[in-house]
Amino acid sequence: MTHPASSSLSGLSVQADGNRVVHRALPEEVAVAMVFNGSTQAVMMASPTDLGDFAHGFALSEGGITDLSQIEDFELLDHPNGIEARFWLTEDRAEAIAARRRMMAGPVGCGLCGIDSLEQADRDLPHVGGADLRFSQADIAGATDSLRNQQPLHDLTRATHAAGFLQPGKGIILAREDVGRHNALDKVIGALALAGIDPASGAFVMTSRLSIELIQKTAMAGAPALIAVSAPTAHALRAAQAAGITLVAFARGGGFDIYSNPQRILSEVPNVP
Repeated sequence: MTHPASSSLSGLSVQADGNRVVHRALPEEVAVAMVFNGSTQAVMMASPTDLGDFAHGFALSEGGITDLSQIEDFELLDHPNGIEARFWLTEDRAEAIAARRRMMAGPVGCGLCGIDSLEQADRDLPHVGGADLRFSQADIAGATDSLRNQQPLHDLTRATHAAGFLQPGKGIILAREDVGRHNALDKVIGALALAGIDPASGAFVMTSRLSIELIQKTAMAGAPALIAVSAPTAHALRAAQAAGITLVAFARGGGFDIYSNPQRILSEVPNVP
């Protein structure tokens, strides 16, 4: 791919003690078209890294496919104005995608832009598994700090989100970055699928607030827990409760809040108020 992850650009820094020219590394974003059987279903603005992971994760989390075996072929095509992620799917999956068409240019801050109806915005979610999964308090308390140590693009630019996958006793086993928080999660979902790692074996960890599209993607992937450094929305919390997702927020500085399904976290605290 010819699209760089970042570019060094100049600006004027205005401070109390004077002005000076600065040169800063800024993250790039590029249009990525998700093309299924020759038809463009979505155009997302994303960081041009780990795009194979992103495309596969997007296809899984948005219900385009339910298993990698439904992909007959896949390729990334580089264009001067963006990148095409081309899937050739089995006939039954192509028909299913047509029922949930998304024709849009998706801003990085919005994971639901361009859907066709209000019903699609609040779709029914599967109930996640992982009933026997257990995390220690230490697993959860150190998750966001561990993820922070795996963000080279953020270290360079101070302008990207990250998502990671946490397994009990192992820490963050993989992480992905993007200018969009939901894109970062899609990249992790795709990376897990391509590596043959079951999302039910751990938790997603996010550097962002938790809005409804992140809960939807977590449920679609089948991950039983979601951990974030910031707060959930009330709607996201209700969706997590209904899907059986353990929702942890404000995970930073060695502490965290549990908002739903606390049974997966070994703790002296028996119940969420």
